[in-house]
Amino acid sequence: MSDQQADLVVIGGGAAGIAAAYAARWRAQRVVMVQDGPVGGDCTFTGCVPSKALLAAASDGVDFAAARARVRAGVEKIAAEEAAPVLASKGIEVVEGRARFVGERTVEVGGRTLTGSHVLIAAGSGPAVPPIDGLGDTGFLTNETLFELDSLPAHLGIIGGGPIGCEMAQAFAELGADVTVIEAAAQLLPRDEAAAAAAVRNSLERRGVRVLTDSTVTRASRAPDGQILVDLSGANAEPVSVAELLVATGRAPATEGLALEAAGVATDARGWIEVDDHLATSAQGVWAAGDAVGSLQLTHAAATMAHIAVANAFGGGPARFRKLTWRPEAVPWVTFTSPEVGHVGVGLRDARSVRGARVARVEMAEVDRAIAVGRTEGFVQLIAGPRRGLGRAGGGKLIGATVVADRAGEMISELALAVRTKMFVGRLAQTSHPYPSWSMAISAAATQFFTDAFTGRSAVPAADL
Repeated sequence: MSDQQADLVVIGGGAAGIAAAYAARWRAQRVVMVQDGPVGGDCTFTGCVPSKALLAAASDGVDFAAARARVRAGVEKIAAEEAAPVLASKGIEVVEGRARFVGERTVEVGGRTLTGSHVLIAAGSGPAVPPIDGLGDTGFLTNETLFELDSLPAHLGIIGGGPIGCEMAQAFAELGADVTVIEAAAQLLPRDEAAAAAAVRNSLERRGVRVLTDSTVTRASRAPDGQILVDLSGANAEPVSVAELLVATGRAPATEGLALEAAGVATDARGWIEVDDHLATSAQGVWAAGDAVGSLQLTHAAATMAHIAVANAFGGGPARFRKLTWRPEAVPWVTFTSPEVGHVGVGLRDARSVRGARVARVEMAEVDRAIAVGRTEGFVQLIAGPRRGLGRAGGGKLIGATVVADRAGEMISELALAVRTKMFVGRLAQTSHPYPSWSMAISAAATQFFTDAFTGRSAVPAADL
């Protein structure tokens, strides 16, 4: 069949594409998905799933071969649940190949022309490789090739101290490799609170990881003995010699070859697809979600965006009366190191400029569960701002939170709900949390907006910190 009409053509079969397809089918729409490669995308094959499987295997103390086997098993099981036959059983046709726009809401793939009443671009992203002299000749690794290693490198160098860099530094160190992390910024995890970054750095260094911040890679080369020599400038100017080099310096949009201009889809100077608050592109009937938009590059953010875009395209449900709005400030992110780092909403740096914002903090060393299990590094930090017309009534509304703890990835969800619903922090203080749980730190911190009786401290103005 050379020409086909659908209600929704989805370009990309990763987290955003899958979520969009299911959301459209729930609305009884005809859906065709175009995917270049197996359905599942980066998260399933080279991102979230293999990295978390490797972290868990390393923490369990298995060797590299066993860790690789566990990674493959996890990927295969999850991929099987997302495969094209599974989608077909749900009424979603998957066309394998690379889509290319040939007109308004029309793409060509493998000799077929697909036209949709609506098109959703969920093309995703790929590793961004910095323009470092000689890097291209070193045979460096990215998240797309890291999990193909068949043996543990004696020394792994990592360029980039963001979530991927920190998580893989921990995993490979626990598996027995020497690890060096090189970060150009003054701290690891540059998006996160300085105290959270310091906790992760301390944890990595305890595991033997060498952390070089304020350090920029100026050149990389492959030596005759097979080692990779990395030249640096900044706080650490001594060259570093490693067996393998992982580049984890961010992401770039995977939109090359889509011919977005043929559909009238605008991008910014870096190539990210431009969308409005409703996730509509500059082209009528064309939407975009997920990494290709350049907002929060997270699997759950991609899925949320896809649901919003599809709801706005077809209406019904919560979009019956007005379009839904994408609110990235209410989406949490987590770095799955030990301790984990969870964050949602406003951070301390931005809170200082929010009039009337106050900050409460409880150290995990004060929390009975953390004390009982001997994992006391970390803290819970809550930031509240005044509510319009109500001021500080109820303690104000929660506008941001950071959790550094053994279970931060689970704890942050309660706080994401509070940010999304503009909850009074008093509600968190009043909510009974089970004893002895990690989440008791949340209610303890929330009480500081009212009294110092429980923790010996009261919330303080963000401007004073």
